[in-house]
Amino acid sequence: MKAPRLAATRVNLLRARRQLARVDKGAGLLKRKREALVRELFRLARPAADLRTRIGEGFVEAYASVLHALAVHGRTSLRAMAWPERDLEVRIEPNQVWGINVSDIVERPRIRRTLDARGLAPGSTGPSTAEAATHFENLAELLLDAAAGEERIRRLGDAAALSARRVRTLEQRITPRLQGQIATVQRTLEEREREEHLRLKRVQQRRATRR
Repeated sequence: MKAPRLAATRVNLLRARRQLARVDKGAGLLKRKREALVRELFRLARPAADLRTRIGEGFVEAYASVLHALAVHGRTSLRAMAWPERDLEVRIEPNQVWGINVSDIVERPRIRRTLDARGLAPGSTGPSTAEAATHFENLAELLLDAAAGEERIRRLGDAAALSARRVRTLEQRITPRLQGQIATVQRTLEEREREEHLRLKRVQQRRATRR
């Protein structure tokens, strides 16, 4: 869409220059914010990647162990051993990173349990069931470890992408439009000044001729 034509007045010229200065300042602030967000993302990326690798390995081990337990005890017996279910509650509090709202897990239950804490006799369950339970409890611990970090990375990534889009909008659309308006108004005012100067010069020449 073509930018609206700006009336060629000195007031509009000053106003456009002040607006351009604010746009340049805003673009600079957004760039610094984007750079800070990217640095924070790089800081979080390696631990998150390592944790994802551990989660992937944990899934493989957990499902292999539960398949072995199913082969030994069968689905019905294994489901009976899993009773009763337990509720796991975590406490989450809001936080901010570079002005971005995130959440932190500040309180969480201990998921890994001993054989006694599970309330099952080792002789009735067997080593395969205990091994499967241990693997899945470890996996649940890893998922909780990753939850807050994954959410923080996602929010910071979205904020960094939004800042980059805003910078592009300011630099590629708004700044060129204001610069074009300033150049047009300034050129028009200069032409008017030259015409006024020539008109005054002709008037002075006529007066000098009459004298």
